[in-house]
Amino acid sequence: MSANFSATKPSQAGTSTAPTRESSGTHTTTEAETKDCVLVEAINMALHYEMARDPAVVVLGEDVASNGGVFRATLGLKQAYGSERVLDTPLAEGLIAGLSVGMASQGLKPIAEIQFMGFMFAALEQLICHAARMRNRTRGRLTCPLVVRMPFGGGIHAPEHHSESTEALLAHIPGLRVVIPSSATRAYGLLLGAIRDPDPVIFLEPKRIYRAQAQRIDNDGQALPLDTCFTLREGEDLTLISWGALISECSQVADQLHAQGISVELIDVATVSPLDMATILQSVAKTGRCVIAHEAPKSGGIGGEIAAQLAEHALLDLKAPVLRVAGYDTVMPYAKQEALYLPGVVDITRAIQQVLAFG
Repeated sequence: MSANFSATKPSQAGTSTAPTRESSGTHTTTEAETKDCVLVEAINMALHYEMARDPAVVVLGEDVASNGGVFRATLGLKQAYGSERVLDTPLAEGLIAGLSVGMASQGLKPIAEIQFMGFMFAALEQLICHAARMRNRTRGRLTCPLVVRMPFGGGIHAPEHHSESTEALLAHIPGLRVVIPSSATRAYGLLLGAIRDPDPVIFLEPKRIYRAQAQRIDNDGQALPLDTCFTLREGEDLTLISWGALISECSQVADQLHAQGISVELIDVATVSPLDMATILQSVAKTGRCVIAHEAPKSGGIGGEIAAQLAEHALLDLKAPVLRVAGYDTVMPYAKQEALYLPGVVDITRAIQQVLAFG
């Protein structure tokens, strides 16, 4: 790497002050900077914005430079910022993660792409044993401002190892944030927040909705807060909790039930680790009922953690058992049976009706 980056070096030994999240920059919104984007375009927009704003930001991964990424999320970055800041790597996830940890500990801000979540396992040693522990290991002298982007989840008829939803595995690791956008606007703001965070962030992109729906986005560099749930819809009768691509189905369910006089409060978890349980507890205290929907297998999933915390802290508020709608405890099937595996509108509606009928 060239030495001409104007990156801030880590604090010296003996300094206990930890880095804080940066401001969102000084760019102002113009008509030309506001446009309709699908989720993958919003990610590309955020990457362009932050690379222009901060010369310490670098992007690396398989095919991210010359080809613009397998889903074209990094399209145009090499042309705009050069081959020293946008790097094609070998097909070696361990190398990608290890190189990123080294960069992050020495003042750069790497954004690494793992082409599919199912390919991340070779990188876990670096992420778990080094990235997640850097702040603790050095008592705050070094941090690891690293973002690892990974397309995840089913729904695109992909082959084996291309459709996993193993966010619970990553959420179990102290020191790693796990962030999952559910729309273009949240992808833009959450990715900016992730890049500016002083600690490692796993940014999981639900590829099933990469190009599902366009939203108007102001390219103003305004980050969304991490570690925060988003209440997408206010309701009185039941709290419906989800994240990622399944938010789309949950929104459809809420619309259909509203027409029947049932008021559903919809919460997008967004950051699955650490969990914003305060928002969830406040909602359940109001509605008294809760259904959690996620694509990942049910056993050991994030939904089970949310349900457990509701049992610990909101038992007296609950009018019915908490139900989970999830994928099966099996390997994601191939294309012909993928739709049978993925939770859908019918499954979520059935669970809500069951909870509403209780008591």
